Amino acid sequence: MTTPRIAFLASPTPEAQQALAVLQAEHGAHAPDQADVLCALGGDGFMLQTLHRHGALGRPVFGMKLGTVGFLMNQYRPDGLVERIAAAEPAKLRPLEMTAMTESGTSISSLAYNEVSLLRQTRQAAHIRIDLNGETRLDELICDGVLTATPAGSTAYNFSAHGPILPLGSNTIALTPIAPFRPRRWRGAILKADTEVRFRVLDPYKRPVSATADSHEVRDVVEVTIRESRDRMVTLLFDREHNLEERILSEQFMT
Repeated sequence: MTTPRIAFLASPTPEAQQALAVLQAEHGAHAPDQADVLCALGGDGFMLQTLHRHGALGRPVFGMKLGTVGFLMNQYRPDGLVERIAAAEPAKLRPLEMTAMTESGTSISSLAYNEVSLLRQTRQAAHIRIDLNGETRLDELICDGVLTATPAGSTAYNFSAHGPILPLGSNTIALTPIAPFRPRRWRGAILKADTEVRFRVLDPYKRPVSATADSHEVRDVVEVTIRESRDRMVTLLFDREHNLEERILSEQFMT
């Protein structure tokens, strides 16, 4: 078996930086574009940063938890890393593509591996219209916000907002309101992954709204279009005994 070239990437925390030094001393230091696999050391936030920065390279990513939240990470164990990577199960993820139009007429695009969320910017509730594939499905949602989540992101902010947990590979996305006021009975929807979701902000000058794709925020938006990416896909690697599909399933039976 050929030993893979591993590019180690670490969050700025002391624990992650210490692990980086140990692992590079044992396995060498390779640039991401010269490596066969990326190894992210940190929490879920750092994993998302890694995917945004290096996802276009097409390299699989094996994460190890050295942060607060590690749903997308494996346990940190420096021993036997090459063998763990060789035996790991892949999980292929397609991000969401967000295109946000601002009040000034600027169009800004970004990717989201977890979710795209719209949030009110002031004390006043947001008023948002929701179109699916060009057809208006909700004339006016009065709320603190609304989000669209991938299966991998459905256990994060989406779940905290009482949205559904989606199985990996289900080819679905979650549409979830955040603190909805009207209509009171609407609790969101589960959509096919190829659905084009368009949010139109009603009265954006009086009731401004921001849009965030993972951690990239765009303020004062008037329209946000979201669709699953057709050309971007990333591969995360997980230890067989605790792969991502099992984690998502386990989340649904936690008490």
